[in-house]
Amino acid sequence: MDESQRLKEILLENSYRKGSFTLTSGKTSDFYIDGKQTTLHAEGAYLCGKLLFELIRNEPDPIDAVGGMTLGADPLVSAVSIVSYLEKAPIPAFIVRKEAKGHGTGNYIEGLKNLPEGGRVALVEDVVTTGGTLLQVIDRVESAGFVAGLVVTVVDRQEGGAEILADKGYPLKALFTRESLLS
Repeated sequence: MDESQRLKEILLENSYRKGSFTLTSGKTSDFYIDGKQTTLHAEGAYLCGKLLFELIRNEPDPIDAVGGMTLGADPLVSAVSIVSYLEKAPIPAFIVRKEAKGHGTGNYIEGLKNLPEGGRVALVEDVVTTGGTLLQVIDRVESAGFVAGLVVTVVDRQEGGAEILADKGYPLKALFTRESLLS
């Protein structure tokens, strides 16, 4: 079985739920994808890291770091960074805080010391609905002087997020869409 197919199985078994749910975006839905149930699963985390790293490695312009909004992206950026090291092409990870740190440096971004100034970064999210979280992350990393070179998710729910991001100049790449996950 290939890695993408195995990750799909883990997502369906651990993360996919049918029912009535209110999403982060405020929308209601008849299904929910709890991405952390897969990204915190040992094999699921590894497969997410490997498949996301392959997308990053295949970018025409080099990517200098991988990051995303805490908490959903935390296991993903760690997995990608570890896989990149194992593949002998290390990419540092960083985490974007929801609120600026209230003490010390007051930064929104953790891991800055590992990032090259003005570098191109890949931004990851476990599940995208409206793209709002990624737009917030893009704003914070670009305000800090970095270039959002790649925007990627494990699952695109196909509810407008990809279109909103593309309209702003940030095409979304997804390991799975709702359609491909449920087919």
